[in-house]
Amino acid sequence: MKYLVMVQGSQADYAAMSGESSGGSPAWSKKDMQEMFAFMESINNDLAESGEMVDANGLVEPARTRAVLAGPDGRPVITDGPYGETQEQIAGYWVLDCESLERVTEIAARVARCPQPEGTPVHPVLIRPIDDGEVAAGPE
Repeated sequence: MKYLVMVQGSQADYAAMSGESSGGSPAWSKKDMQEMFAFMESINNDLAESGEMVDANGLVEPARTRAVLAGPDGRPVITDGPYGETQEQIAGYWVLDCESLERVTEIAARVARCPQPEGTPVHPVLIRPIDDGEVAAGPE
């Protein structure tokens, strides 16, 4: 079964990773960033070697997000981010092909142990099964 594993972050987290203490997120040093990248590279290498990796990417900061909705007249209503009503946004993801929910949960638990500076906000690692026709659509 395929799963989407997502890590979250806020605009303040992205600013902190750029070296600016912001919104309760302490500034990350170059060493902090190197440790985080090395940790993620290790996970990615292991997942590629096991054959479970389908895709993985980090996403740019929420300030560069755009939302598009259909307005009442059918014309698009475009809003640029970040969005005050939603602090945490998806910061990166993996699409994994794992034999079980237990296995993908083990991987998410490993991702959750990513090194970060003391005092950095902790965000959950989210797991969503991908509906590829094998997942029931719900009650009939």
